[in-house]
Amino acid sequence: MLKKIKESSDFLKEKINSSPKIGIILGTGLGGLANEINTEYSISYKDIPNFPISTVEGHSGELLFGKLGEKDVVAMKGRFHFYEGYPIDRVIFPVRVMKLLGIEYLFISNASGGVNPDYSVGDLMIINDHINLIPNPLIGLNIDELGPRFPDMSEAYCSELISSAEKVSNSHNIPIQKGVYIALTGPTLETPAEYKHMRIIGGDTVGMSTAPEVIVAHHMGIKCFAMSVITDLGVEGKIKKVTHEEIQEIAENAEPKLTLIMKEIIKNIK
Repeated sequence: MLKKIKESSDFLKEKINSSPKIGIILGTGLGGLANEINTEYSISYKDIPNFPISTVEGHSGELLFGKLGEKDVVAMKGRFHFYEGYPIDRVIFPVRVMKLLGIEYLFISNASGGVNPDYSVGDLMIINDHINLIPNPLIGLNIDELGPRFPDMSEAYCSELISSAEKVSNSHNIPIQKGVYIALTGPTLETPAEYKHMRIIGGDTVGMSTAPEVIVAHHMGIKCFAMSVITDLGVEGKIKKVTHEEIQEIAENAEPKLTLIMKEIIKNIK
C-alpha cells in the first residue's frame, strides 16, 4: 500500500508547483468552497494512478491545487465512501496521498442527520468528537512510516481549530452547534429505531463518512477540523421521508455560511 501511495503522490508532485499545507474534503452539496480557491491545477481522479473513482451524485471527482487566500491548498471535490463497495483502505487512500504531499491540516465537511432534539434542518455543527461504526481503516498491517500502531484519539478534532471556528461564527453572527458525529456504513438512511439508538449511545448527528478520514489523518499527525450541515432530522415526531436530492439542496443552501467559516479559519492559521 505504501508503494501505491508514493506512486500517486510522486505523480502529483510532477504535475504541480506547490507544497500544500492544507487539505480539504468537500462533501455532499458543499463544493462551493472550491469556487473560492484560486485553482492552479485541476486533476481528475481517473488520471491519478491508484485513485478510486467517486460514484456518488454531487461528487465531481477532481483534485484541485491552488490558493485559498494566501494559503496553498489541495481540495477533493468528491470523496469516497465505504458503501460504494471500496475496501476501507481505498476510502481513505487520498488522505494518505495528501500527507505525502505535505499537508498538516485537514478540513472536512459533510451532510448529516440530526438526532439531537435541539437541532433544526439547516443547522451547522462543529464536530468535536465521533463514534466510528464503519470498519476502522487502521485494521491490518501498520505502516510505521506513516504513524504508530496504536494512535491516541483523545483529541481527534483539533481544539485550537474548534476555538477559531467558534470565534469566527460569533463575529459573523452565525449560529453554530457543537457535538458528536456517528459514522455509519449506509447507504440506507436510518430507521426511526436506529436514529433513537444513535442518540442513546451519545450521538448528535449521523452520517456515512468523515470518521475514517479523520482516524487516518490523526494517525499521520494531521490536525483535523470538521463540520456537518444538518440536512434532515432523526428525532421522534420530526422524521420525514427524504431524498438524496433534497439533502443536496439543503446542504447547498447552508453552503455560504460554511464556506465563510472554513475560509476564515484557514486564513487564521499561522
